[in-house]
Amino acid sequence: MNSTASTVNGVRNIVLVHGAFADGSGWRGVYDLLTARGYRVSVVQNPLTSFEDDVAATRRVLDQQDGPTILVGHSWGGTVITEVGTHDRVAGLVYVAALIPDSGQTSGQQYEGFAATPEFVIDVGEDGFGFLNRDAFQTGFAADVDDAEAAFMRDTQVPVNLAVFAQPVTEAAWHTRPSWAVYGAEDKAFDQAMLRHMAERAGATITTVEGSHAVYLTQAQTVADVIATAAEKASTAL
Repeated sequence: MNSTASTVNGVRNIVLVHGAFADGSGWRGVYDLLTARGYRVSVVQNPLTSFEDDVAATRRVLDQQDGPTILVGHSWGGTVITEVGTHDRVAGLVYVAALIPDSGQTSGQQYEGFAATPEFVIDVGEDGFGFLNRDAFQTGFAADVDDAEAAFMRDTQVPVNLAVFAQPVTEAAWHTRPSWAVYGAEDKAFDQAMLRHMAERAGATITTVEGSHAVYLTQAQTVADVIATAAEKASTAL
C-alpha cells in the first residue's frame, strides 16, 4: 500500500498510548509500519503516576494533532483512551489487549466475575506503586518475546500507581466513537472471556491473533493492519 492510497479517504493521524509496566518505545514496530504507509504517528509517554496524569499526557498529544485521529491504547492504556476518546479530534478507538471500561466503571471492576490470571504477578511497594514480578514477567506479560528482549522489558519496566485501577471513567468514549479490538489468544494478563466481553460490549470489531499480552510488540503487523483499517473506515467528519 502506498502512502497516498493509505490515507486519501480516511484519517491520517494516529496516537499510540502504552499501558502499565511499559513505556512508549514498545510501539516502535507499529510506528514504523504505520509511518511507512503515510500516517502521522505520535506516541504518548504516560507517567503512570495517576489516572489524571495519564489522561492529561494523552490529551496533550491529541491537542497537537492537525485533524481527525485514531486513538490506540494497550492494556491500561485502554482505560486512558476510553476517558480521553471524547476529545474532538478522535474519530475512532483501537483497543490492543486492553481494558475497556464503561461510564462510571473502574478498571478494577472489570475483573469481577472472570477467571484469575495467576501468572500475571504484581509486586506492590509500600508507596502503592507496582512492578511485575521479575521471575514471572516473561510468562505473564511477554511469553512470545525472545529471552533477551523479555529481560530488557523486565528490567526497564515502569511502575504504575495501583490507585489508577480504582478510578472510574466519567464518560466511555466508545459509546460515541467506532471501536476496534485486537488481542492475543495466549494473553496471561486478562482472562480470554474478559477480553471478549469488554470488546463485545463496546461494539468493537474484534481481531484475535496468536500472541501474549505483548501483541503490540510481537504482532506489530496485525496490530498496524487493524489500526490502518480503523483509519480507513472511521469518519473524518468531526
